[in-house]
Amino acid sequence: MAEIIYMPKLSDTMTEGVVAEWHKKVGDPVKSGELLAEIETDKATMEFESFYDGVLLHIGVEKGQTAPVNALLAVIGKAGEDVKALIANAEPESATPAAEPEKKAEEKVPVIAPVAATAPKAAVPVVSNVSNGRILASPLAKKLAEEKGVDLSFITGTGEGGRITKRDVDHYVPYDAPARPAAVSGAVMSEPFIDEPISQMRKTIARRLAESKFTAPHFYLTISLDMDNAIAARKAMNSQEGVKVSFNDMVIKAVAMSLHKHPAINSSWLGDVIRRNNHVHIGVAVAVDEGLLVPVVRFADSKGLSQIGEEVKVLAQKAKDKKLQPAEWEGNTFTISNLGMFGIEQFTAIVNPPDSCIMAVGGISQEPVVKNGQIVAGNIMKVTLSCDHRVVDGATGAAFLQTFKQYMENPVMMLV
Repeated sequence: MAEIIYMPKLSDTMTEGVVAEWHKKVGDPVKSGELLAEIETDKATMEFESFYDGVLLHIGVEKGQTAPVNALLAVIGKAGEDVKALIANAEPESATPAAEPEKKAEEKVPVIAPVAATAPKAAVPVVSNVSNGRILASPLAKKLAEEKGVDLSFITGTGEGGRITKRDVDHYVPYDAPARPAAVSGAVMSEPFIDEPISQMRKTIARRLAESKFTAPHFYLTISLDMDNAIAARKAMNSQEGVKVSFNDMVIKAVAMSLHKHPAINSSWLGDVIRRNNHVHIGVAVAVDEGLLVPVVRFADSKGLSQIGEEVKVLAQKAKDKKLQPAEWEGNTFTISNLGMFGIEQFTAIVNPPDSCIMAVGGISQEPVVKNGQIVAGNIMKVTLSCDHRVVDGATGAAFLQTFKQYMENPVMMLV
């Protein structure tokens, strides 16, 4: 008997998936445990294996299409088996085709400025391929022009009705003028744009952070750290062969140790209860092409600085390669977002559920400070703690930051 395979829920936040690749086509034999497809979730592209033996009889979601969790993904059964009734009774939710670049290109309608009678004759070539405000061009010509960076409004079409063809783009010679006039009344002006389809990751980021921002009452606490001792300690540690410790590694370790002394910060709001976590799992925000992923350093309080650094490096690379597994992004009890390496001195972050707090870390900058009654150059780093006021009060957050400050300004305390 044929079996229906549904769109799997491959992460705790996944509501829909995109079929990135089919490794089998209709009519191919399939064995249990054999790779069937690759599914793009909100956080990674994951391999999906078959649960059944048989023949792939039907594909419900084509490559590049989006479908909700539990929609009909495929049907596996015996060769020649009639599955029409099975598919009809399954009543899958319809899949949404992924955005097609060529269709989007049709929507890029340049705004054509009226040509004044007194326009300079040599300003720009005459455009003869415009109909009702739209540039007439074949999809292939549009794609080729986009790849070459050619403005179609400069090309005269030789196709039917003045339509631009691939040949026209291939044979186009750029207008031999120093620059296109920016504000000449006779110029043909355009306002190009590109509509990019929203990825599964970006959809989830938007949904989760909107829920956090508008349901959790945020407040923010900022503190400045004297990083002179941390700079000296890091230099000494990295002088050892094979050791590479970053300031971010030191922040993770200091946070992890501080959470032990302030369990209220290491907590989650669950609606009818507040969960106090005895373990410390630090989420580390990593920027990727499509948004943000938060791999987790588990039991960070029990790990050394070098171990934390190596683990963060591996997890960050996996995040960028979209190879993170659920066990590597789930279970955080506190999150750190560090933009210091991008030259950001101070910012605020949105709490990352289920955490009750997130720390935004800025870069180290030299500022005048007073030491022993003298104004000297100091190395200052600012951090801002965003707190869910349902779980954490101001005094509690302030006490946590004071402990964190002690560890960062006296790094030897982290080694005891």
